[in-house]
Amino acid sequence: RAVLKKASALEYKIQRRALRKEDFINYIQYEIHLLELIKKRRARTGYSFKKDEIEYSILHRVHCLFNRATGKWKDDVQLWLSHVAFCKKWNSKHQLSKVFSTMLAIHPDKPALWIMAAKWEMETRLSSESARRLFLRALRFHPECPKLYQEYFRMELMHAEKQRKEKKEFEKAKMDLGEFNYSEEILNGEMARIIYRDAAQKIKGVEFHLAVLSIAKLFAFTQDLQKEILESLQTKFADDPLTWDYMARRELELGSLQSTEHTTKQMKVSEMTQREERCCAVFEEAVRAVPTEDMWKCYITFCLERCKRKTNSDELKQKRLERTLSVFSKAHESSLLPEALYKQWLQLLLESNLLEKAAEVVGAATKRFSLSVEMWQMRLQVLIQLKSDNVTQCFEEAIKHLKSKGTLPLWTLWVEWSEGTNSKEDTEALYQGWPPNPAHEPTLIRHSLDWTYRSGGYKKVKKLFTSLCENRPFSLDFFRKMIQIEKEQESCKMLHLREYYERALREFGSTDSDLWVDYVKEELSHPHGKPENCGSIHWRAMKMLQGELVEDFVSKYTLLQTGHL
Repeated sequence: RAVLKKASALEYKIQRRALRKEDFINYIQYEIHLLELIKKRRARTGYSFKKDEIEYSILHRVHCLFNRATGKWKDDVQLWLSHVAFCKKWNSKHQLSKVFSTMLAIHPDKPALWIMAAKWEMETRLSSESARRLFLRALRFHPECPKLYQEYFRMELMHAEKQRKEKKEFEKAKMDLGEFNYSEEILNGEMARIIYRDAAQKIKGVEFHLAVLSIAKLFAFTQDLQKEILESLQTKFADDPLTWDYMARRELELGSLQSTEHTTKQMKVSEMTQREERCCAVFEEAVRAVPTEDMWKCYITFCLERCKRKTNSDELKQKRLERTLSVFSKAHESSLLPEALYKQWLQLLLESNLLEKAAEVVGAATKRFSLSVEMWQMRLQVLIQLKSDNVTQCFEEAIKHLKSKGTLPLWTLWVEWSEGTNSKEDTEALYQGWPPNPAHEPTLIRHSLDWTYRSGGYKKVKKLFTSLCENRPFSLDFFRKMIQIEKEQESCKMLHLREYYERALREFGSTDSDLWVDYVKEELSHPHGKPENCGSIHWRAMKMLQGELVEDFVSKYTLLQTGHL
């Protein structure tokens, strides 16, 4: 009865004149959950009868609901994909074929849907012919889509491999192959070769060739095809960094294919060293032939990858580190090292505890990228770590170059360093001397309050707060910091807290509901608080807040009154 009642209520909703997508989704979800429960109960009780009357009728109803929903909201791809997922889960192959057919007729502009349908035909229905037809139809709509060509290429190679296995099994069983026609061209991947040649004429870019080559390498019978792709790559994209990157990394794989089984650790280390040196030799040739930032980036990325690989050999680890630092130096001397790689170089030097070299490198980096805040920040951090005497000079130089553009991290670092190193007078002068910048002031003011409280005590910070209250704009953190400081006092005065809250509410009372709630909490929890003021605060909050903030405040205030907040 409960199931009938719930299903009837959901059915009424989808029979309205004004239909809503959410009603269909809720109904479908309910039916799917019901199916899951029935499946679990059958597994528990071992009862397998009346499936036609129970599961099949629910499955039919879910398919009808999906059909109505996708018919009404054709543009909602997620709805179509939900129907596809449902069909796959409950093995509705005939229905899924119809869903794919309708979906692709409505959404032919989405290559991913064509690939999904072809993959299902190939892997689930084992129909390479249907998959091929779908790919050909898709290529009419998307004649220059690299992903479609890659998946079509993969499908043809899978089909060839499948046929090779079938033929091998027949020959092993000594069966007559008269009725089966296995074309040698298809068995050797000629269909995939045709697809590649056609795609290569339409799609420009080395990425596609590399993607196709990586797919071909998955199949053992494609040696000739791989050779053709590689030759095309070297001919058409000889000046592309990605081509050189692939050719260099290939030396690692070639070495692993040609290597024999070694027994000693030293021989394995020696072999790996030789392979990496061959890769680096190709990269050295590459940076001479194509001296660009991208080429150096490929070379350095390779060196960093090898450097980060775990090895038990200290000798190999040291060689990798020396090689990486050497490549960084060469790129720097060529003035072709991008900013991001300078950061990685510095990180590597700091990890290796080469602080003097790091200081030299970061000095050169800030000359080249004088408008980079991060570069100056790294330089200052290195100088602070070295306990250099030039820190203040470097800070001043950085601020001069950057001209207050995004310099907040530098100011923060400067004051933190000054607090720990310089005298109170110098730090106070630094806080008073920062250039006016509304974007920086809230953070620096918070730091200033915190430092003044730690160094001069409550009276001094109260005096600073009073003087700063004369200068707008304010930040909420400014008032919250002062409230926090007041609460830390042994004799925390409610009179002062009210003053801070009232000042904060004058500025932020219309945009922050939490501030009102905290004010009410303070009146209720403080020993000298006045709970009778809560009604007045509530009335003022309701007048000042607007929109969703009112609802948020009311809910929190109610929770506070009932003791749940």
